[in-house]
Amino acid sequence: MFRLVLYIFETFRAYLVFAMLVTVSIFIMAISSNPQLRAIQSFSLTAIGFVESILSFIPNPIELQHQRDALQNQNVKLLQEVNSLRQSQLENLELRRLLEFKEQTSFSIVASDVVGKSLHLLRNTITLDVGTNDSVKPNMAIISDEGLVGRIVAASEHYSVGQILLHRDCRVSAVVERSRTNGIVAWEGGTHLVLKNIVKSVDIKPGDRIVTSQFSSIYPANIEIGIVVAAKQIPETIFQEIEIAPSVEFSKLERVFIVTSVADSERVALEKSIEK
Repeated sequence: MFRLVLYIFETFRAYLVFAMLVTVSIFIMAISSNPQLRAIQSFSLTAIGFVESILSFIPNPIELQHQRDALQNQNVKLLQEVNSLRQSQLENLELRRLLEFKEQTSFSIVASDVVGKSLHLLRNTITLDVGTNDSVKPNMAIISDEGLVGRIVAASEHYSVGQILLHRDCRVSAVVERSRTNGIVAWEGGTHLVLKNIVKSVDIKPGDRIVTSQFSSIYPANIEIGIVVAAKQIPETIFQEIEIAPSVEFSKLERVFIVTSVADSERVALEKSIEK
């Protein structure tokens, strides 16, 4: 109740003070002609000054709310500016890293942004903002500064679709960098890849680096695919079960490069016919 009264008083304080001053002024004018009442006049003026000085120290809740809102708006704007500057700094660092990668690579590449992706299907793909107008064609390899991403499977004038390593139809000719043993990298679900056709007699250890081999008709040689995280012996077979963590973090993939060297179409067709 007291807060309500205080709020009403503060809201209409100017009007109340004005009304009080008018009333007191009329009263003073009425008694000013009487010498006996001049003491009351002096006391009234002193009392009015004292009351007004006290009222001036009482904060105005409406003004306080306005100040609070203004500070909150200012804080929001400052936070947005800080986030924008932080994002710009991260983008500049990433662009600098990608530029260095592009300068260091030995083959012709086209840069692209990832504008769409799927990661939870059996056939996962990415959509890129470059197409045939940028010399992009099917069966061109897709790479990033982290390693192998996949290959182009379809292209229009301004866009293209890439099959990534996390695709059940993906097969990549690979080699164990340490032992130079050749195998086939595939995906059987989950977040990891598998290296197939490696016999039990081959020494494979966690931490071994897996790269593309020189036998691929699509992918350039020595592009990193991933790192071995587990190698198990499979009963009743001559092969090992080798699990690989991809070098590329597909969930964070935003920019890629397309290797614009075209695969030998005759060789690709022949090898695919054998796979069938």
